[in-house]
Amino acid sequence: MKIKLSYVYSLILASLLCFCPNKSLSAKDSASSSDSTEKSESFVACYYFPNYHPNDPRNEKLKGKGWSEWELVKNAKPRFEGHSQPNIPAWGFTDESDPLQMAQKIDAAADFGIDAFIFDWYYYEDGLFLERALEQGFMKAPNKDRLKFALMWANHDWLDIHPWKIGTPQTLLYPGKLSPEAFDRMTDYIIKFYFSHPSYWLLGGKPYFSIYDLTRLMDCFGSVSATREALDRFRVKTIQAGFQGLHINAVVWGNAILPSENVPADPSELVRQLGFDSVTSYVWIHHVSLKDFPQTEYNYVRDRYLEYWEQAEEKFHVPYYPNVTMGWDSSPRAHQSDKLENLGYPFMASIKNNTPENFRTALEITRQKLAERPASQRIFNINCWNEWTEGSYLEPDSKHGMQYLQAVRDSAAK
Repeated sequence: MKIKLSYVYSLILASLLCFCPNKSLSAKDSASSSDSTEKSESFVACYYFPNYHPNDPRNEKLKGKGWSEWELVKNAKPRFEGHSQPNIPAWGFTDESDPLQMAQKIDAAADFGIDAFIFDWYYYEDGLFLERALEQGFMKAPNKDRLKFALMWANHDWLDIHPWKIGTPQTLLYPGKLSPEAFDRMTDYIIKFYFSHPSYWLLGGKPYFSIYDLTRLMDCFGSVSATREALDRFRVKTIQAGFQGLHINAVVWGNAILPSENVPADPSELVRQLGFDSVTSYVWIHHVSLKDFPQTEYNYVRDRYLEYWEQAEEKFHVPYYPNVTMGWDSSPRAHQSDKLENLGYPFMASIKNNTPENFRTALEITRQKLAERPASQRIFNINCWNEWTEGSYLEPDSKHGMQYLQAVRDSAAK
């Protein structure tokens, strides 16, 4: 008699859970599994894009010694009247792989009400990419206990478009698709080197692990059932490592942004079949088209996203953790000698009037809506701590200083 492996894994999970009883957790501990002082009613996680350090072997092989994404920030130019470029970091062009420079970021985040960094985390068939910000910077920072961290597996194709010149090939450098064997190597590494870290973000005793691209995830295994079996293996290994379970989160989007992205036909059904524990978003424009070129109003994008949020609450059978986006401007990733036309990423519209005041209002609306939820589900994320080349960052710049971070803190006091 043939028995589906997914059923076998579910039995193993159930038996293992019998030996991992849940302890009683407060509302804040349900989100953080820590004894840190409660800062606000909501748990605030902030995405972190780790391409702002030198000495990455892949970057240096392609771009030259010392290259990081800061080079695109430095070279950015205003492309139309009123265009705010270049954006200059108030802290200078920091090296995030330096534990002391990362400590500055951790302190600022914690001081202004952010509870966790969710690192965009890259792993390809031949191994890690851009890991130094996390492994050398954050995990070795002297104040790392002030902030939680988690991983969002950024399993999208990596193309040679940093920057992209019109008419040149968008060469695929690192495919997002892994072999099943590489996936298992990856999950072993994650459990051993990240989940065991005392600052890793746990939800009810379960490590939070997010997956960016459901289509590429499916490509790894070829079918829904095989993908579910792989995720179940990951869950079993996590429990065997001593955790209550594994909280797997799906990043879902309706609008493709990057050139190689593909939207699943029925995300809600796929989330159900693959057994995800929650759903979230990475950035507002994954759900809202920027209708006006070269710039679309921030509050227009916000309001359309809030409409999507309402739909997501109905569509998905698991909790939806909303996103607040600070802004959008991918023009630094477009070759600066080319005319900025509406050709698709990175030649696309940006968001205007994303002032600290408008950002604060969006945060306040989000917190008010989340207040209606059970305390353990009052979780949202922000795009982004440092997407400088996509125009979405909280780190202080020469124009606004700490005002976006102040908006995060002030929105909790309302």
